Amino acid sequence: MNEPETIARILAMKRIAIVGLSDKQDRPSFLVASYLSGQGYEIVPVNPMISEWMGRKSYPRLEDIPFPVEVVGIFRKGEEALPAVKSAIAIGAKAVWMQEGVVNEEAAGVARKAGLLVVMDRCLMKEHKKRKA
Repeated sequence: MNEPETIARILAMKRIAIVGLSDKQDRPSFLVASYLSGQGYEIVPVNPMISEWMGRKSYPRLEDIPFPVEVVGIFRKGEEALPAVKSAIAIGAKAVWMQEGVVNEEAAGVARKAGLLVVMDRCLMKEHKKRKA
C-alpha cells in the first residue's frame, strides 16, 4: 500500500489517542488535536502530566484507556516512539501516526510487522486539510 492510501485509510478512522498531548495552547499537539476535534474526530489525551484536555480525561498510558482506540498519534521525540508503538500494538490499535519531526525507523518496522498502518514524519492536521480542500 502506498503512503497516500495509508494516509487516507488512517484519516477515515475516527478515534485517535494522542501520546504527548499538551494542555498548552501553543504546542503543536494542542493545535493538531484541537483541529481534529473540530473535524469530528474523537481525541483521547495520553499524558501522565495532565488530568484532562479540553474537558476530556487524560490517561497516563495507552494501556489505561478503557475502550478501543483506532489510531495512536505520537507527539514525542523520535527515540521515545518505540515504547508508544509497543503500547499501540498491545492495546490493539490499527495504526500509528508519528507526527512531523518524529522519525524512528525501528518503531515503524515493529508496527508494520505487527500489522499496523504506519505514517511517519507527517502532520495529521496538514494531511487532513490537503484532502479536505
